[in-house]
Amino acid sequence: MNLVEYPDRDLLALDLAEVLADALNQSLRQKDRATFAVPGGTSPGPVFQALSQVHLPWDRVDVMLTDERWVPESSDRSNTALLRRSLLTGPAAAATLIPLYDAAPAPEDRLETLIAGVAPLLPIDVMLIGMGADMHTASLFPGADRLTEGLSGDAPLLLPMRAPGAPEPRVTLTAPVLSGALDIHLLIMGTEKKEALLRASQLPPAEAPVACLLEGATIHYAD
Repeated sequence: MNLVEYPDRDLLALDLAEVLADALNQSLRQKDRATFAVPGGTSPGPVFQALSQVHLPWDRVDVMLTDERWVPESSDRSNTALLRRSLLTGPAAAATLIPLYDAAPAPEDRLETLIAGVAPLLPIDVMLIGMGADMHTASLFPGADRLTEGLSGDAPLLLPMRAPGAPEPRVTLTAPVLSGALDIHLLIMGTEKKEALLRASQLPPAEAPVACLLEGATIHYAD
């Protein structure tokens, strides 16, 4: 675990966007296409806004969320819709978005189809991911109904996940996929999350799911 601290959030956003752009360029020098996995939520918004304006061969980049709520893009809780507004604009609009939602009553109804879309793009080349104050990452929540399965070494690539306090079902990449990313960057902001990260580094993934990927991660932090 490599912790990089920034003096403020603006500098973090600009520097992290440059780090991610460099990582994607490096990957694209070695292969025809690169897989870029990203989190939902609003925290990475400034990073995405900066990154979206970088002139990369975005038409050779496949972008996927690390997890998604099981809601259509018309919902204000859709991470896919948020991603289209924050990252997939400007030059980055040329990237290919790999869906983690497909209209159906429940994620179980479309899981095989979604897995078929993700499988050819693994391992993830570059991943930006977040962490909650409860030490969850993606939709691997403490207390979630299928957390044990999601942390297992032989977990499927994707799992439906339901957790206390989560208003809708989720679909999430599982621990082997997340920890198998070739270049992992974890974004955290605020002292509460820094304290949670330090606790997570001393706990098993069953109690602190983010621990499943800390060993190989670079953590980017600002208050």
